[in-house]
Amino acid sequence: MPRRSGLASGLLLGSALDALLADPRRGHPVAAFGSAAARAERRLWRATRARGALFTVACAGPAAAAGWAGQRCAGRRPLPGAALAAAATWAVLGGASLAAEAAGVSRALAAGDLEDARRRLPALCGRDPAGLPAAELARAAVESVAENTCDAVVAPLLWGAVAGVGGLLGYRAVNTLDAMVGHHNMRYERFGWATARLDDVANLVPARLTAILAAALAPAVGGSGRAALRTLRRDGAAHPSPNAGRCEAAFAGALGVSLGGTNVYQGRAEQRGTLGDGPPPGPADLDRAIRLSRLITAATAVLAAATAYLLSARASRLTRRTRPGASAPAISPARLRTLTPAHERTRRRGRHEGDPGRREGGMRGNLAAGTGAGRPGRPARPGASAPAISPARICRRVTARRP
Repeated sequence: MPRRSGLASGLLLGSALDALLADPRRGHPVAAFGSAAARAERRLWRATRARGALFTVACAGPAAAAGWAGQRCAGRRPLPGAALAAAATWAVLGGASLAAEAAGVSRALAAGDLEDARRRLPALCGRDPAGLPAAELARAAVESVAENTCDAVVAPLLWGAVAGVGGLLGYRAVNTLDAMVGHHNMRYERFGWATARLDDVANLVPARLTAILAAALAPAVGGSGRAALRTLRRDGAAHPSPNAGRCEAAFAGALGVSLGGTNVYQGRAEQRGTLGDGPPPGPADLDRAIRLSRLITAATAVLAAATAYLLSARASRLTRRTRPGASAPAISPARLRTLTPAHERTRRRGRHEGDPGRREGGMRGNLAAGTGAGRPGRPARPGASAPAISPARICRRVTARRP
């Protein structure tokens, strides 16, 4: 694992940069990656799972490797490590953009401008907005906020805390590829299979963490944590996605609304299970979902930074213990007395009873080297102290004198 200097502070700084600056409309690194992946898809596409797996590795592998290489180049220097982690964190997070797009839909719905809301919805999700009424537009936006809170915030921060800069970039690459080819249609049913399965695995833990945080923070937006947990346990598996259903069910319970139903993607209708017990969401519920997403973002940034710090401290301790050529620590004479067997100390006292000088020197007479302390016929110099002795020498002495 590459060195992790500055990772914790970089995660916090990158999260703050995303909240302040959001995503640029042009020249975003993720957009550049998507363009390169689209060119690779045109070259590698075949209606087989093997080609899809090759495409996934060829695109996501270099992204993760570049992150780990940069982290290794930064080495133990905290400032370069923190700057690299902050830049990578800002590039892969999308929490601010998610909140801004959802807020635009909410404002359009509150103003009764359904055309503007339909125009904005594709920035949040892939369903067909044509002809959707206000209630369906609000439901689509709330569901997108719930799912993308995991994909755009929690998952990249968690992978960054555990796997460093390579984890940040590698996760974002996999999630971007899933958005491109992880669809159920004629072209991608087999080619996108590997990408979709890898994305499911990568989000397995982050999705559940998102749901738990939504339940914990529900009271801050006027919701119920107990209702969120109850809905999560009861309805989380009703969604066809093993991860999105957990996030959406927790948000539905936390907000006191019902989600799920029939969604249309590129002319194809998909039936989703009902999540929650309340009424359909409205613009006010969408605003509460946005606030809940922002709270989860802040909590996850702190948790990720703390996790990165603790893992880095633990790795540093293990490195010091296993460093080649490390010398054994010196042991004081007082500590040495506790390591010498009792019968050995008794035998020594009996052997020295006839020699007051040696009895007075005691253990110092046996162990002092080069000072003359405790030797027969030679008095100990005032103030002389026994030198530190290595554990290897202790073992040789004790073993040689053991009867």
